[in-house]
Amino acid sequence: MSDTKTKQIIKEIIPYIIIIILVLLFKKFFYSPIKVNGESMMKTLHDKDIMILDVIGYKTKGLKRFDIVVVKTSRELIIKRVIGLPGDKVEYKDNKLYINGKETKDKFASKKTSDFKITVPKGKYFVLGDNRTNSVDSRFFGPFSKKDILGKTSLTIYPFNRFGNKK
Repeated sequence: MSDTKTKQIIKEIIPYIIIIILVLLFKKFFYSPIKVNGESMMKTLHDKDIMILDVIGYKTKGLKRFDIVVVKTSRELIIKRVIGLPGDKVEYKDNKLYINGKETKDKFASKKTSDFKITVPKGKYFVLGDNRTNSVDSRFFGPFSKKDILGKTSLTIYPFNRFGNKK
């Protein structure tokens, strides 16, 4: 093959390589698909739902109570809901949520939540699954650092009959 032919092939391939690199960078640093594994977020999310993970937005806008987040544990990625923010005193008593001593409406809990009490350390977040009786969450792992939180999610894209915002 001649040098001219090789240069022409390389010239034709370069735009595709650039597109692939940009897509991979976009996926890594901005938005990425994520699959729900299990029933710990039922009724809000279903097993095998595919969602879009916002990797950068939560870093600029911060995390709020009741945001749905993806957390990296030592074993796997889990999808849970933020209940306690850094410094919060979180308590469940008689199936009611109290934040800093004040009863807070928790419309996401789909099952009874056993009583517990915790003060969330500075720089940490306390997360729970919506299906409280079938969720391995901060009650098991403890509060998570912001570096363990990979991003926020609320948009289900598949299956199509469940498409939409799941806040």
